[in-house]
Amino acid sequence: MGKNGDLAGEGQLLTVKDVRIRFTQERHSLFEKKRKKEVLKGVSFSMREGEVLGLVGESGCGKSTLAKVILGLEKAESGEVIHRSQHPQMVFQDPYGSLNPAKRIGWILEEPLRIRGGYTAQERRARALAMLGRVGLEEKIAERYPSQLSGGQRQRVCIGAALMLEPKLLIADEAVSALDVTIQAQVLSLLLSLKEEMGLAILFISHDMRVVYQMCDRVLIMKDGQFVESGDVDTVYFSPRHPYTKELLVAAGIREETEK
Repeated sequence: MGKNGDLAGEGQLLTVKDVRIRFTQERHSLFEKKRKKEVLKGVSFSMREGEVLGLVGESGCGKSTLAKVILGLEKAESGEVIHRSQHPQMVFQDPYGSLNPAKRIGWILEEPLRIRGGYTAQERRARALAMLGRVGLEEKIAERYPSQLSGGQRQRVCIGAALMLEPKLLIADEAVSALDVTIQAQVLSLLLSLKEEMGLAILFISHDMRVVYQMCDRVLIMKDGQFVESGDVDTVYFSPRHPYTKELLVAAGIREETEK
């Protein structure tokens, strides 16, 4: 398996080919020339149906930019993103910031169905209440506002909203890092059960090497806008090849300093 993340052809749910993107950097003075920083440097990888793929790297390495390119929220300068699934969705780090504070939970869950169209009010309501049950929340939560929920409940609502259109690909961008350890474990367990129930593939973006090992089948290690290592989690974690991977494992307490 190469450093470009098991890029393959047939039977892939998602294929990303040689994606490059640059952003204009801020000028420190009026007389300084505008410079462009390459954020993604020819990134290629693929995902299979139903797999959980970890994407790990330090802040600013390009993980979230890659997620936005996959969702079509950022336009790549070159390269190709090929989806075999409709409506890929994202769950973000901050559940409160992701929810409209002025709307009740039921309204928030129904909104994707309103946008798509083709559902009666009764159908939308029934699907929203069913989704609350799927994500482990009581139906009465539908009448509450986001401010009336705990952080864990809000993240469950965010997951539910992302799944209302029944996507085959869910991108979880640091989706549990704002939660305390106990709630984090519950939400991770929920994601894995929903994966099995709905046949989801999950691109799991995180800086937490321990959580990635717990959640993922394969892992991509990103540094400075490119992948430096990829493979199944056991191979990457216990036989890492790249010095940066080893650094991350030492920092996470998974690997001894002497093993570097």
